Amino acid sequence: MYKKTAVLLASYNGVKYIKEQVDSILNQKEVVVTIFVSDDLSTDGTIEYLRDIYKNEKRLVYLEANHKFGGAAKNCYRLIRDVNFSDFDYVSLADQDDIWYEDKLLRAIKTIEEKQIDAYSSNVLAFWEDGKEMILQKAQSQTKYDHLFEAAGPGCTYVLSQKLANDVKRFMLKNWEQINQVDLHDWLIYAYSRENRYKWYIDEKPSMRYRQHISNQVGANDGFSAKIKRLKLVFSSWYRDETSKIIKVLALEDKYQFSKYILEKSYLNNILLVSYVFDFRRKNKDKIFLTLLVLLGIY
Repeated sequence: MYKKTAVLLASYNGVKYIKEQVDSILNQKEVVVTIFVSDDLSTDGTIEYLRDIYKNEKRLVYLEANHKFGGAAKNCYRLIRDVNFSDFDYVSLADQDDIWYEDKLLRAIKTIEEKQIDAYSSNVLAFWEDGKEMILQKAQSQTKYDHLFEAAGPGCTYVLSQKLANDVKRFMLKNWEQINQVDLHDWLIYAYSRENRYKWYIDEKPSMRYRQHISNQVGANDGFSAKIKRLKLVFSSWYRDETSKIIKVLALEDKYQFSKYILEKSYLNNILLVSYVFDFRRKNKDKIFLTLLVLLGIY
């Protein structure tokens, strides 16, 4: 019997690309999908467009659009809060503008069941409108604390067991105001899962085509402008602030010695952080770069 998967799709002004994405989800092999769409009060008629194209498609469910969320993370939190997962075996996240390989969900589910784990994510094939393509490598070995300092790849690759999805939901409902202060839902979900001893696998095989354009919230860190954008986030303390938010919402202030070094920025605390940094990231060059930022007082 095919497994049932709830696909949570947050949309905003998606008319240009959303049909290609929805089609790729509806065409998943050997999986029963239901797509739940939460729209952030689009001004381009995204929902009307979907309702017209898929007027007889029962696998699309539209959540009521009654107020502005103002970002993909808050829209995703709303989906997790409001969608009932009880009839589904798995829960998957989706962006509005990517293209899923037809075996994306099937491969994820088989991996979860064969490895007896709780969650799956993967590398992706980033692509640009000029024809450029590159694989975004996210499948390096997990480290002791990487979940507190980065996501498990793009959230649009995430597939969670029903048990984990419901646990994430309960956690979010209990900490709703704090949750909505965290800018990246995929990072938060990964952090919560790993911190609560759920088993997570990051697949080196890409599961989808990951569209890159000017409105990507994070996207591929490729090219001069993308690197400048990320450096600005680091220099503005955004990255450290997000880590601090996650430490606080997970109530880890007293669990790890390095938590207080993160939460109370000083030159001395940065020096004390250095011995932990290689457990903070998965990719070797990221470990080295973060070490330099810490030593220079930029992080």
